[in-house]
Amino acid sequence: MSVQAARLSRDALIEKYDGRAPRYTSYPTAVQFSPEVTAEMYAGWLAGLPDDQPVSLYIHVPFCSRLCWYCGCNTRAVNNHGPVAAYVLYLERELLSLHRALGRRRLQVSSIHFGGGTPNMLSPVELRSVLAALSAAFRFGGGLEVAAEMDPEILTREWVTTACVNGLSRASLGVQNLDREVQAAVNRLEAFEHIAHCVRWLRDGGVSSINMDLMYGLPHQTVANTKTTVETLMVLRPERISLFGYAHVPWMKSHQKLIDEKALPGASERLDQFEVAAERLISEGYVRIGMDHFAVPEDELCLAQAEGRLHRNFQGYTTDSASVLIGMGPSAIGSLPQGFVQNASQEIEWRKSLDHDQLPVARGVVVSADDRFRGEIIERLMCDFAVDLGEICARDGRHPRELVHEMSRLEAFAADGLVELDGFRVKVTDAGRVVVRSVCAVFDVYFREVEGRHSRAL
Repeated sequence: MSVQAARLSRDALIEKYDGRAPRYTSYPTAVQFSPEVTAEMYAGWLAGLPDDQPVSLYIHVPFCSRLCWYCGCNTRAVNNHGPVAAYVLYLERELLSLHRALGRRRLQVSSIHFGGGTPNMLSPVELRSVLAALSAAFRFGGGLEVAAEMDPEILTREWVTTACVNGLSRASLGVQNLDREVQAAVNRLEAFEHIAHCVRWLRDGGVSSINMDLMYGLPHQTVANTKTTVETLMVLRPERISLFGYAHVPWMKSHQKLIDEKALPGASERLDQFEVAAERLISEGYVRIGMDHFAVPEDELCLAQAEGRLHRNFQGYTTDSASVLIGMGPSAIGSLPQGFVQNASQEIEWRKSLDHDQLPVARGVVVSADDRFRGEIIERLMCDFAVDLGEICARDGRHPRELVHEMSRLEAFAADGLVELDGFRVKVTDAGRVVVRSVCAVFDVYFREVEGRHSRAL
């Protein structure tokens, strides 16, 4: 059945679909994680990993030099380097614990991602030390991608040089917005001139892929200063742009209470800000990737999207096809065929486990066959805006009729011109991209919108 309908008005779209929905960086989402997944269970999963399949590594650095009030990450601001230095020692302890759980095998690594927080809070010496420890515990093969998120305010040429000498190939700079009033309202003052210096250092060091994080929906943000920010950054020509909507969840992140809610733009203006940024980027030759990423045509993200091999994980859209992600550091999440596992979020609990020579696991979720089935549907919708349910069912030994309830729920989206249904093929229309998270939620058997544990969908 194919349903065509007129596009909803902006006000009608917001009224009907601006509920809450997960961002689907995993399925099941982190809301389903529980203490039932233990350190012992995780150790067993690690021990059973095959020798011949590469893994990815994620290292979480939970420190910043300043606390940005919009931040939803697990981090804290520190005004001296002592906690960072102590953290590095414990990180290397965790690495030893992982190495023991792996039976002291040196599995090959396809990618390393430093996230945070602010990874460039590590000193150049500490960065070298962490990478050396990783190299001792794992095998670094050809084509290894090393990526790091960075705060331009404290980034130095020395740090960049050290990172590049040690294999940095992809960098992500947090920019958000260049308007001074917006920056002051979220405690993140940043000069464009310094951002330009950072880009030059990275280019000089040989980094071939630079991403810039931008946001919409921040206090005092407008369509005009959003457009100006994008236009100003175009002279630097980053390979990728991530355009995230600010998620105001002060009941989860108490520092967000410092933001003046009266200065936050409404849902309609948020969409206007996103659209003006997207239109400007597309006019500059960028290709839209998924719901909130943009990349130059020759970027690997574009090639992966065109070939149907784009993936989505806790770092966003990615070309990483490794079936195993090993997370290190407080709150870091790992993904294995058996399920997801997350370290203790509080650094003190994370350290306490390592003091007892235990993997610092706090929670996780075992993934069932149905979870994997639904997770593939959701990932394809998030990455391709289309999914052939019949094809996925055939691979999984199922019949599409099992999804008759979900298909009936999609008819409302189809009637509003947000999806097109052709048998068991689902395609999210251009108008429906803004509600793709809600479309995905149709296939999420755990989702309960009334729980209020997710950000607004629009």
